Amino acid sequence: MAEPRKLTPAEEARLAQVREQFKEKQEISKSLNSISYKIGIYSGKGGVGKTTITTNLAIILAKQGKKVGILDCDIDCPNVTRVLKISERPQADSEGKMIPPNKYGVSVMSMGFFQENEDEAIIWRGPMIHNAINQFISRTNWNDIDYLLCDLPPGTSDAPLTVMQTLNLDGFIIVSTPQELAALDAKRSINMIRKLNLKVFGVVENMTGGIFGKGAAIEMAEELNLPILSEISLLADYSSSYEPTVINNSKSLEEFSLLAKNIDGIITQLSSH
Repeated sequence: MAEPRKLTPAEEARLAQVREQFKEKQEISKSLNSISYKIGIYSGKGGVGKTTITTNLAIILAKQGKKVGILDCDIDCPNVTRVLKISERPQADSEGKMIPPNKYGVSVMSMGFFQENEDEAIIWRGPMIHNAINQFISRTNWNDIDYLLCDLPPGTSDAPLTVMQTLNLDGFIIVSTPQELAALDAKRSINMIRKLNLKVFGVVENMTGGIFGKGAAIEMAEELNLPILSEISLLADYSSSYEPTVINNSKSLEEFSLLAKNIDGIITQLSSH
């Protein structure tokens, strides 16, 4: 019987790469097993307040007794650590996995923990962003989370696509401001989600009222037959960098409590099917 053909160096390298990818997928699956529900906070446009929605919603859910985590998936411009004023870095468990720091009852993992300077530019091509997101997911010990809120990068290309395909999110909260262009970009993000056969929970119109006006995101949601999960007012307290607004503003608390209630209702429906 002829001996098996010896693999070329290129074939050996390819086989090693496949093994490494398989191992990483196993680690990702193991890490995600401790999370009950994974929700993306997303929009096609940057600057519409996804991080504000993510952090304040997380705090409300934690106050209601839920175990909550935030995964800051915006590798280029991570802001969650700044909004929550977290300076403590992740620690390692006995298996070498990262334990996310906790503040306001919310566990947080972000690229912001690993920047030497907060204002440095992270200039990475698609494959590097892909690898960083996979590393965050596979090497974090979430330790039994009810809700993992994923603050996604804007746009409809590689970075958000990687998160959607890797995390198998249960659904998305779409964030838009009241302007026509913001609503158009939000519609594009909804169409991307639907092309991937994933679920859109509904729309939040953020920064509504005052000089920003209101209504474009609501009209867009009605056109696409999606619920309005909450309307978040443009309040002066959001300009304060001292602490998240739901902690000291009753109107913000009311609006985010409605958002949390609607998300709880959607999750209850999902779990009953």
